[in-house]
Amino acid sequence: MGSLGAFHFEVSGRVQGVYFRKFAVQKASALKLVGWVANTLRGTVVGECQGPEQQLQEMKQWLCTEGSPYSHIEDCKISNERQLQQLEFEVFERRKNVP
Repeated sequence: MGSLGAFHFEVSGRVQGVYFRKFAVQKASALKLVGWVANTLRGTVVGECQGPEQQLQEMKQWLCTEGSPYSHIEDCKISNERQLQQLEFEVFERRKNVP
């Protein structure tokens, strides 16, 4: 499977109320990534992705430039990039709002 990695993300712009989380779950699942995505009270979308490095790069590209069909991405912050020995989640899921 190659090396495993992980990253956190925060996407801002028009990303709430446009099915961004739903499409993020679909994209991550198609790439066989695990983790989570949630809306924040600040109006952004945050989450964590884990999986093979090549698929993580594709997910970063999607999060930062594409998003859901009606979203408009103004900023995308990728943080806490790291290598993993094993995955810490079993699926990629949509979570309830976080602060």
